Amino acid sequence: MTTYDGKKIVITGGSSGIGLAAARLFADGGAHVLITGRTRSALDAALEQLGPDAVAVRSDAASLEDIKALAGTVRERFGVVDALFVNAGVTASAPFDSMTEETYDEVFGINAKGPYFTVQALAPLLREGGGVVLTTSVVNVLGLDALSVYSASKAALRSMTRTLARELLPRGVRVNAVSPGPIDSGILDRSSLPADVVEAMKDGYRSTVPMQRLGTPEEVAGAVAYLAFDATFSTGAEFPVDGGASQL
Repeated sequence: MTTYDGKKIVITGGSSGIGLAAARLFADGGAHVLITGRTRSALDAALEQLGPDAVAVRSDAASLEDIKALAGTVRERFGVVDALFVNAGVTASAPFDSMTEETYDEVFGINAKGPYFTVQALAPLLREGGGVVLTTSVVNVLGLDALSVYSASKAALRSMTRTLARELLPRGVRVNAVSPGPIDSGILDRSSLPADVVEAMKDGYRSTVPMQRLGTPEEVAGAVAYLAFDATFSTGAEFPVDGGASQL
């Protein structure tokens, strides 16, 4: 197992799915991890998995006030940070002609504005040689029905990865992105949808990728760890974890 002894890592959206898998990987390797999320019960459940060295902060990824407060907490608890995984995000599916302004603003607020200002607030706390990883999505290069707003928000993150990489390079900070395809993060199983509908949706996702299966949060977490610590000659790059979907 790779060791992250003594490393200090901040993960937004770390109470479930890919964020929690990354937090477990780092915590198991000896890191001090601070995760954020919007639901206290989910954060408390995550802490039970992460152990006594983890910190959980309730924070709205789209709130500039919460982001500013988060930076203060990170400074107080960690001081200098080795890596930042900006993972918090939401999905939204609706045909173009029925998309509402409210949904559009929510998706872009959480998926684009939030990450931008999170990096802005926490970049001064990153040590030289530190890594920032953003979570984009394979849909930022695919034209899929009913995902116009979600796809556009993730394409914005892809662009930010490149421009922020250039702007933070003088500080010795690398900025890269992980681009997941269909991942079995458990969100469908926790939904109110009937079990047969959930399975049908999973079958549909499996059929869209050459590897004919869903990815796991742990597979994405491995890519995050590589980009955060080992990809020392990479910045502004997007790393696909999508079963080959982006190659179609």
